[in-house]
Amino acid sequence: MAEKPEAQDAGFVTVKTWLPSLPFPRNEDREEIITERLVIRPWKLDDVPAVHAIRTQPEVMMWTSQARPDANMAETEAKVKLFTSPNDAGNFNFVICDKATGEMIGMGGNHRRESDVGWPELGYILRKEYWGRGLATEFLRGFLEAYRKLPRSQVELRVAATSIVPSLADGDMADELLIAEVEPSNARSHGVMKKVGFEYFTEVTEYDTHDPSKPVVLAVYRYLPARAIGSR
Repeated sequence: MAEKPEAQDAGFVTVKTWLPSLPFPRNEDREEIITERLVIRPWKLDDVPAVHAIRTQPEVMMWTSQARPDANMAETEAKVKLFTSPNDAGNFNFVICDKATGEMIGMGGNHRRESDVGWPELGYILRKEYWGRGLATEFLRGFLEAYRKLPRSQVELRVAATSIVPSLADGDMADELLIAEVEPSNARSHGVMKKVGFEYFTEVTEYDTHDPSKPVVLAVYRYLPARAIGSR
């Protein structure tokens, strides 16, 4: 899905803020994130078959921007390459594994540096067999702790005016945000976002890349890393 071109810059302002420094640590330099039930590890090229098994579950893919299962292994491989060298320098995304069995059960993290509202975006998917166990919440808590620890740099960013304090104008300093977009009927994900500290603040309209006449309204949540790491 994508925004209509004429809508992309409407209602945006340029602010100064803090974001994780680029390049991100490369996959080979990233530490695994260990939680009670999960091992959250960097991507590898040989993850393709396991990723394909997840990305061919219709129940999983219906909630993604692609909105359909991968057509073949080549399509999955192209997705995996977005998160492996050299592209890993531009994102902070991980594979999610069951700690007890080692099985890959999902993937997630900061997959886009610039979202529809300008800020970095977080997302995740889990195999349908692992829904309803609190694992998405556990993953996000572990991921967010690692994300908060990343070194920051001051940047200028073009962001939606609705995402910041109304009194701010072009050139002002704004609190860093990480955002997530959720399909309105995805009740599980709405609940997960709230549990880990995200707050709803606006909606965005996207258009199906296969049929631009079909608008989809997504709920947008925001998370303020500085709340957990202290004011700068």
